[in-house]
Amino acid sequence: MADESSAVTSLRDLDDPVVFVAFGGWNDAGSAASQAVEHLAETCHTRQAFSLDPDDFYDYQVNRPEVRGSGDSRRIAWPTTEIRTGKLPNGRDLVIIEGLEPNFRWRQFCQLLVSALRSAHADRVFLIGALLADHPHTRPIPVSATSSDPAVMEDLGLTESTYEGPTGVLGILGGELEQAGIQTLSLWAAIPHYVSSSPSPKATLALLNRLEDLLDQSLDLGDLPELARAWERGVNELAADDSDVADYVSSLEHQSDESELPEATGDAIAAEFERYLRRRREK
Repeated sequence: MADESSAVTSLRDLDDPVVFVAFGGWNDAGSAASQAVEHLAETCHTRQAFSLDPDDFYDYQVNRPEVRGSGDSRRIAWPTTEIRTGKLPNGRDLVIIEGLEPNFRWRQFCQLLVSALRSAHADRVFLIGALLADHPHTRPIPVSATSSDPAVMEDLGLTESTYEGPTGVLGILGGELEQAGIQTLSLWAAIPHYVSSSPSPKATLALLNRLEDLLDQSLDLGDLPELARAWERGVNELAADDSDVADYVSSLEHQSDESELPEATGDAIAAEFERYLRRRREK
């Protein structure tokens, strides 16, 4: 861990920070989750507190270092995980953890992050991921929000995760955080599997919109709404050139509309519109 002593001092100066975590790799279809936290890191003007020593956690033949810059300023950028600090638009302290899913020593990796978040006096952590799903690109990207903490579920009206199966480092970190007494929420965006290449701005935007709801405040979305619309238009054009793809998308649209129709009540639409207006008034 680089510059650990000064980092811990800096983290200990934070007051009830909100924490966002995302890792590139298995947990990050279409890079939607990592780009969501990168967007937050940029718009909230975060700065690096410290980073983990990459030699302990990464296989450089899998996640290779990169040469960056030009001329005399060329340097080697090593794959790592960074902890960054800043403030949300409402002034609340913010911690962002972002990087690549490690190749080695997951338990040690997660224990280091838990120790850092304890130093930051963090009470609640948002674990952000994205997965591939049978969902049409023409419909809103679903974002599931779950927690295993009864207090969090009651406070935010969330459901408990019932997933069983293989997990990534987000799942391991979530378990370590819970054992440390830190509340966790898991957000997963469902990426249309037939357009899973990065970037996926519509999914990134959906994740940030869901965070707005859960935090009950507006975030700086920048040009993501425009990028999301341009992405959807581009996929529409590609689908129009392939009748098989167009038919498949149409069948997914039919399934999606049928499954979501019961939830589209007048009360649900009104509540969503009220949340939207409230967030925009805060700007």
